[in-house]
Order: sequence, then structure tokens, then C-alpha cells
Amino acid sequence: MTRIPEDDRDIMEKAIYLPMVLIVLNRDLSVVENSPFKLKKPYLDLIEATMKEVQRELSEVKQYMKKNKLQVIETKRDDAFTMYMFIYKGYEENHNYFNPRIRNKVQELMEVYLLKKHLSR
Repeated sequence: MTRIPEDDRDIMEKAIYLPMVLIVLNRDLSVVENSPFKLKKPYLDLIEATMKEVQRELSEVKQYMKKNKLQVIETKRDDAFTMYMFIYKGYEENHNYFNPRIRNKVQELMEVYLLKKHLSR
């Protein structure tokens, strides 16, 4: 049983997922830049705008976590699981995440950010 309220746990999980989203988008940006696309600019603009949005949200997450004394520390990683220590107002909890679940959540977030950008135009 966790002592961390659901809203705060969601924010702490964003501190895990959003940096991963940025890593993937950054790699994709490099791939598009070096690809033989005829018109690269629309793809580059979409990825860069998405990265800015993710960075803005990550900044908000970090500010909230600092203000509320929340921390997330990766403590262990293997082929199947990654363990994080969540520090919530002095309490420590270990949370184990199945790596495919992390990958799926990052993919889901990317779809949300990319589609939000695409649909808002």
C-alpha cells in the first residue's frame, strides 16, 4: 500500500516518463535530419514543437516536485524491470516497473503530444 496520493504519484511518474519521451524525440529528430526525405521541415517542426511542449511540462513537474519535497531516484535496472525509489515528504517507497510497461507508456505519451500538436492546427 502506498502512502503517496494518486495525483502526486502521477506527477512522480511523469518525472520518469517525460525525460524518456525527450530522448526518443531527440533520436527521431536526428533520424529525420539525416533521412532522404524530400521535405524535412514539416517533420522537424513537428518534432521540435513537441519537444518544447514536453520540456515545458517537465519543467512544471520538476518545480512541483521541488516545492512539495518529492524525489524519484532510479535504484536498480535489469532486462525486465526498473526499480525507482519515490521519496514523498520524508517517506521512502520502492516501486518496480516492468520495462515493456515503461516503453508502452512513453509511446502513449508521444502519441498524445504529437496528435495534440497535429490536431491543434
